[in-house]
Amino acid sequence: MMQFLIEAIMISISGGLIGALRGITTTKLITHFMYWPTLITQSSVVLSFLVCFVTGVFFGYYPALKASRLNPIEAL
Repeated sequence: MMQFLIEAIMISISGGLIGALRGITTTKLITHFMYWPTLITQSSVVLSFLVCFVTGVFFGYYPALKASRLNPIEAL
């Protein structure tokens, strides 16, 4: 079960980091090329990362619990 939970957490963290970096980069590009004023707050970045993390853990827990109850030979 820990292996599946760790995998879900790592995927969530990497997805959150990639999403936050892409969002910040896109916002900077919009400001630079289109001259639209944009604002990136630390709280919005932290909130989006937290939502990504919680969603990944929440939806990774049930499959991890289910997989941990299976016999590996029967699962194969």
